[in-house]
Amino acid sequence: MYAYEAKKFNLPSLDGISDESVKQHIGLYEGYVKNFNAISAKLVEYAADTEKNAHALSELIRRKSFEFDGMRLHEHYFEQFEGGPKAFDESSPLGTAFAQGYHGHFNEYFKAIGSMRGPGWAILYYDTVGKQFQAGFAGEQHQGHFVTLPIILALDVWEHAFILDYGAAGKGKYIEAFFKNLNWGVMEKRFAEMQQ
Repeated sequence: MYAYEAKKFNLPSLDGISDESVKQHIGLYEGYVKNFNAISAKLVEYAADTEKNAHALSELIRRKSFEFDGMRLHEHYFEQFEGGPKAFDESSPLGTAFAQGYHGHFNEYFKAIGSMRGPGWAILYYDTVGKQFQAGFAGEQHQGHFVTLPIILALDVWEHAFILDYGAAGKGKYIEAFFKNLNWGVMEKRFAEMQQ
């Protein structure tokens, strides 16, 4: 069975998001990787007697997608800061697509999604069939997704992402810091790969 390994991210110090907050957040990500591997191993073990282990199997199966999605969403999240901040290029293919899809108001729209009450993820997807963006909010990281759509931008708005720096009511300040630190080249590359 394949065992996933936690990725290492080449992150600069972020403006408005402390090194300690990033360190704690990466530790949480590493926990998702560890837990997914542990659940996967237990499922193989419990499969030897599905009748005896029916309750344990059902609980592990429910938990498995939570751990996997936590792992993958955090990989998208941290990757977006690698290489340091890079300004959004309005003349790039992604910039042109945003202008058509959001009429110059993408940042405000996406920040509003991230600012919704409650923890979760604000996620921007791209539907290669409909040739359009889909933005959504997943209150539970394993529910509420646009299934099969590749992710362009992932914003973690669970409290662990901002409480150390801004307190429980600091989500808005954290979102501003998140956007300030984005390397838009990462999202432009993701979008370009979706066009192939």
